[in-house]
Amino acid sequence: MRVSEKDPPQFDLVTDWVFEVPPERVWTILRAVEDWPSWWPSVRKVEPVSAGDGDGVGAIYRLTWQTALPYSLVLATEVTAIDPMRRIEVRAQDDVEGTGTWMLRHEAGTTFVRYVWRVGVTRAWMRVGLPLLRPAFAWNPGKVMEAGRLGLQQRIAAAPHG
Repeated sequence: MRVSEKDPPQFDLVTDWVFEVPPERVWTILRAVEDWPSWWPSVRKVEPVSAGDGDGVGAIYRLTWQTALPYSLVLATEVTAIDPMRRIEVRAQDDVEGTGTWMLRHEAGTTFVRYVWRVGVTRAWMRVGLPLLRPAFAWNPGKVMEAGRLGLQQRIAAAPHG
């Protein structure tokens, strides 16, 4: 994780996941945002706000996240771009603001997933505490994303192969 000196302070987070399944299986689960709380323990609630166009671009969701630390975050995310089976881009605002991009790549029966999350903290206590809390802020997203990887792996294993 890298923290920049921008205002608000910017976090650049990159997470890589690998699944031994075709990309369609991973894509279908990632696209069903309303179902995330059933497999991703950190996602406590998803409220669909707008469905977007036929491809899902413009879809807006309000997500409540429980972090690995004793605080939660509420984010309004809007899907800004979709390249089927390859990429989903979102813009987030509320407790953090910035962008997130899911990227999928398939190779020899394996799906590689990369999530790039570029966000700035907007909560006053986070901004004030950043110099002291930087190590915790670096550790926290890794724990949240690892819980997501494990949950997605379990969901893939439990889903029918079709």
